[in-house]
Amino acid sequence: MAKKDINWGELGFGYVKTDYRFVANFKDGKWDDGQLITDENIVINECAGVLQYAQTCFEGLKAYTTEDGKIVCFRPDLNAQRMADSCERLKMPVFPVEKFVEAVEKVVAANADFVPPYGSGATLYLRPYMFGSNAVIGVKPATEYQFRIFATPVGPYFKGGVKPLTLRISDLDRAAPMGTGHIKAGLNYAMSLYNIVDAHDNGFDENMYVDSATRTYIEETGGANIIFITKDGKVVTPKSNTILPSITRRSLMIVAKDYLGLEVEERPVRVDELDSFAECGLCGTAAVISPVGKVVDHGKEIAFPAGMTEMGPVTKKLYDTLTGIQMGRLPAPEGWIKTIG
Repeated sequence: MAKKDINWGELGFGYVKTDYRFVANFKDGKWDDGQLITDENIVINECAGVLQYAQTCFEGLKAYTTEDGKIVCFRPDLNAQRMADSCERLKMPVFPVEKFVEAVEKVVAANADFVPPYGSGATLYLRPYMFGSNAVIGVKPATEYQFRIFATPVGPYFKGGVKPLTLRISDLDRAAPMGTGHIKAGLNYAMSLYNIVDAHDNGFDENMYVDSATRTYIEETGGANIIFITKDGKVVTPKSNTILPSITRRSLMIVAKDYLGLEVEERPVRVDELDSFAECGLCGTAAVISPVGKVVDHGKEIAFPAGMTEMGPVTKKLYDTLTGIQMGRLPAPEGWIKTIG
C-alpha cells in the first residue's frame, strides 16, 4: 500500500480525516461485533446521554513506523485496561480488553498508508472513545453506547526543537478526593479548559495542580503526569489517588530503573520541595516528555538548574531510551510493542 501524499514534516497536532474508523454498539445488554466504516460523522438523538450528562471517556495512543519498517503500537493493552477502569467509574459497559486491542489493530491496518514513515517525526494518533448514545432525560446512566476509534496523522510535538515550559501553580482544582481524577473522563478535560486558556492568556504554558484537600502536594497538569529528577539523579513522581495513571509515566519509571539503573520513587511531593529538584518534565502520549524550565508559585519563580533552553541530562536519557524502545532502536520489555504490519 502506497503512503498518502502528505507533507509529514508540516503536520501539526490536529485532525486529518483518514479512510476508516471502527464502531461498535452496545444495546440490549451486549456489544455487537463492530465494524470498520468510512463515514466520519455521528448521528445521535438530541437527548443522548453524552450530550445531557457528559457520559463519555476516551483514550489516546499512537501507531508509528519503526527503524526496520514495521508498523507498531506501544502498550495498547494498558490503554484498554485504563478505559475499562474509566467505564466502570462512569457506569458504562466495559469494552473487553482483547476486543479493544483487536479494534486498534484493525484501524491501524486499514489506515496503514496514513502511518508516517520512520524518521519523519510524525505518527498516527489513535483516539478510542465511548459515549452514551440513547435518549436520557433523567439523571441516570444511558442504556445504549457507542465505542469508536478514529485515526489521524499528527506531526512532531516539538516543531523547531524542544522548548522548556513555564508552569504556574493553579488556584483552581483539577480533581477532588474520591472524585474522577484517576480516570480519563471527558468531563475532567472540559473542567480544565477555562484554566488552560487563562494560563495561556497570562503567559504560562500549563497549570500545575495541587491536591484540593490541603493544597500542599503536587498532582499533575491538565493533560500530563509530572516527573522530577533530584540533584543526585533519583527519578521521583507524585503519588495520589486523584492522578490519572499515565502509561508513558509508568513506562518511564521502568526505563529509569531497568535500563538506566536509576533509583525511582513514587511518593507524595510537597509544593515546598520544588526548589530542591534539578529537573522537571511532563509526560504523556503526545510528546513523551516535555521539559519544564520553571514553575511560578504566585509570583515566586522556581527555576530548575537544567535551565530554559534544553532538556536536562537525565530527562534527555529517559526520553532517548523510551523513544528508542518505541522506534525499535532498543530492545523492548516483553509485551510492550504490538506489531501490526
